Parts: sequence; C-alpha cells; structure tokens
Amino acid sequence: MIIKTTKELVASEITDISVFKRRRQIIKASLAAMVAGEFIAPAIAANNNSNWANLPKSNYADKSLTPTPAGLIKNYTNYYEFAFNKQDSTDLAKNLRTDAWSVEITGEVEKPGNYYLEDILSQQSLQEYIYRFRCVEAWSMVVPWIGFPLAGLLKSVQPLSTARFVKFTSVYQPDTMPKQASNQMLEWPYVEGLRIDEAMHPLTILAVGLYGDILPNQNGAPLRLIVPWKYGFKSIKAIVKIELLKRPPNTSWNNFAPNEYGFYANVNPDVAHPRWSQNSERQLGSTFFTPRRQTELFNGYGEQVASLYSEMNLRHFF
Repeated sequence: MIIKTTKELVASEITDISVFKRRRQIIKASLAAMVAGEFIAPAIAANNNSNWANLPKSNYADKSLTPTPAGLIKNYTNYYEFAFNKQDSTDLAKNLRTDAWSVEITGEVEKPGNYYLEDILSQQSLQEYIYRFRCVEAWSMVVPWIGFPLAGLLKSVQPLSTARFVKFTSVYQPDTMPKQASNQMLEWPYVEGLRIDEAMHPLTILAVGLYGDILPNQNGAPLRLIVPWKYGFKSIKAIVKIELLKRPPNTSWNNFAPNEYGFYANVNPDVAHPRWSQNSERQLGSTFFTPRRQTELFNGYGEQVASLYSEMNLRHFF
C-alpha cells in the first residue's frame, strides 16, 4: 500500500534523509525487475546511445524512432523558473533540492494525502517510453523517457465520479529559482491541467528518468508529466501537487497569453501561433542543410488520441 501522510512532510521529523536518496536505486531496481531473463537494466552514460535498446519498452513506445542525443536533451530546456535561456537553466537547476520529495493529491478523490515519491515508485512498473516531443517554439526532439502511466497513480487514489479535470502544480522554491524569487514572467508556482480522459490515457505518463538514468533537474526532476501529443509546455516539471477537479483549472501560460497558449495545446500544424507557423519544426541535432520536419496533427499520435476530440472544433479549442 502507498503510504500517505496528513501533514506537510519534514524529512528530519520522519526518517533519516538517506532514505530519500534512494531514488536512483529504486528507479534502476524497478527497471531491472521489469526485464526478463537475459536483459539487464543498464546505467547508461550521458552521451552513450548504444544501450538504450536493452531497456524494457512500453507498448506505446515507438521503436522506430531514434532518440535525440542525450547531451542535446539535457542542455536545451525551457525552465523559466531558473532562466529565460535554455543553457543557463541547466546550470542553475543543479541547485534545486529534490530530496524528501512528496506529492500532495487532493480534490475529488477517495484517498487524498501527501505521498512519498519513493512509495509511489515502489507501486509502479517503470518502462521506457520513446516519444516525440514538440515544443510550441517549433523545435522537436525524440526522448527515451523512463516512467509509468499517470492513470496508475490516479486510480490508486480512487477518483470520484465528479472528477472532470486534473490540475498539476510545480514546486515553489524561490531560494533556488531566481525567476520565482524576482516574480518574473509568469505567476508562480507553475500550473498546468488536463481533462480527466486525457490524464487517464495510456500515452500520458509521469517521467522519473531518461536515457536509462534518473531524470536530470533541468528536465523536470524528480517527477514530470509527459503528454506527447501536446506542446511541451503542458508537460509540467517538478510536480508537488495533483488536484482532481470538477471544473477546468486556470493554467500558467493560458493565463499569461490566452490568445497564444490554449488550454488544450494539442500539436496542430493547421493552427498557427500568432507569431509563427506551426506547420513544420526544427529537429534538435539537425544541421543548416537538414530539411525541417513536417509537423503532424497530435504530433503523430492521432491514431491513439484523435477520438478524445471528435466532437471539438480544434481551431477554437486550441
């Protein structure tokens, strides 16, 4: 059973801090447990692509995709809590404290509470999900995430029939996040949301690693949402709270510029951003001479997710 608390967690009051530093071992042990017979879950070096094929693949991983080099994935990130450029956020994110992490789950559920991340992980089967990732800025990459379906966690807390939406809140840590401290750009902490059917879809995962190792801070450690058919800003990083709601939540980018960043944010080449086209994308790692990739509706996952929006005008609900 997942252990929960009913108050704010203070590691020094609960157990020795070393208990909470086992996340790397838990991730790798969980991966190893998923592998049968001759397979072993390896510790993959940051720039070594040769071993990722040995990891257990989710049924929803596209094995035909070639992952973007790890160095690019880990050093080209939007993390505005730290910096407004992609390189500085990698360095600054090293200061983020991720020990003693817990997730508060509340709202329209039978079992609300604060859940230790280690206990959540011990109840989930981790797998590798090789997904396309499309940024709203019209660049893309392919990422071999390590994670588990969000649906598994939500089902464990028993959503009520009144739960229609899911709200996610990122960590608020202004002493390590310069832009939070100076209250720049967005209202902090960062907030995102999904419809309950989107959240329960098997493509939607919570990531705790990539390239066979623990998730780097700048990529959203220790727990990040991944919704591969939506623009990247929907995939909120460093989650500390999940709320199941009756009504749609207000979300950070939608509040900031509702005409530019819709609540749904489904990848759609036919709906341009007000300041640029979305019909093609620059693939990370490509050269000046590499043709841009033609963007696909739902980022290429239409066969799996188009039915979620069959009654919707995707130009209006962008």
